[in-house]
Amino acid sequence: MSSSTTAPAQSPIADASPLSLCAREPLVPADRLVAEMVPPPRFDSVRFETYIPDPGQPSQTEAVRVLSGFAAGLGGAHASGAGKRRWFAKKPAAPTGPRGVYLDGGYGVGKTHLLASLWHATPAAPEQKAFGTFVELTNLVGALGFQQTVRTLGEHRLLCIDEFELDDPGDTVLVSTLLGKLVDAGVALAATSNTLPGKLGEGRFASADFLREIQGLSAHFHPLRIDGEDYRHRGLPEAPAPFSDEQVTKAAYATQGASLDDFPHLLDHLARVHPSRYGALTDDLKAICLTDVQPVPDQSTALRLVVLADRLYDREIPVLASGLPFDQLFSEEMLNGGYRKKYFRAISRLTALARDAKGLVRA
Repeated sequence: MSSSTTAPAQSPIADASPLSLCAREPLVPADRLVAEMVPPPRFDSVRFETYIPDPGQPSQTEAVRVLSGFAAGLGGAHASGAGKRRWFAKKPAAPTGPRGVYLDGGYGVGKTHLLASLWHATPAAPEQKAFGTFVELTNLVGALGFQQTVRTLGEHRLLCIDEFELDDPGDTVLVSTLLGKLVDAGVALAATSNTLPGKLGEGRFASADFLREIQGLSAHFHPLRIDGEDYRHRGLPEAPAPFSDEQVTKAAYATQGASLDDFPHLLDHLARVHPSRYGALTDDLKAICLTDVQPVPDQSTALRLVVLADRLYDREIPVLASGLPFDQLFSEEMLNGGYRKKYFRAISRLTALARDAKGLVRA
């Protein structure tokens, strides 16, 4: 489910020239990465009660029931014992059965809404719950180191991982090992993905080692299927056609807090900024204006754009663009390849943000 977004108000002329993403090179300290592991602004106010199941999809109603019960079961003491456990104390017995739920479904069926609702419904202080994307989790390990990440997240009651995507065997081993340590420490897990845990590697890798890691990871979760159509296109008009360079530029100058960048230059800039900083790259922006949108030239660039699209969507930042429509960003080869789920998600999210930006252009 999604909340509607109102485009930022225009003034006759902005107080200054538009901002530029290409002029920003944010530095993000490690403690900010931990503190920001909460549901993104788009999902600040979502709850189970605000999720409206599709009457034709009973699995959506069932998901709310199961997750509500899961949240209620996380009340009380930490699974490894009341209060904080000393690391030199006797290791508690590992919990029996799955210590997590895995929300499996297609694009736009409300998985992130439900995951954020679980975070909000879990009876624990915010500092005892963590919420982040798979990429943000791996970035946290890179910033803190593996052992410190285990110590930090091991004191949590719940870890929610959105868009669980395993793109290479190294990340598979890293996250599988991390989650195993956290389960041993008594942390409950919840994750979303577009594919069942045992199918995550399908169409990407075929090595026995990779598949074995996937199977070990899947044992931590109880899969919960959520059927339905993409709500971003349910009963909504088609995405608006791109505007002209002149329209986009005028809107950027007339909108307080808007940025204005040439799309090819932005793609080049993203290569110089670590993806863990893409959220900070958009700090305080009210709209993104892009000129000359072109097909993404290669897969590395495409995957960076996917991360930026996720951060923009999380923050509900409208995107106004000229050039090609967003459904022509990725080549047929990309859309038929191993990362196709990420690319379709990015198209869906950028299309939603393009709708939100229509009001920036004056008739």
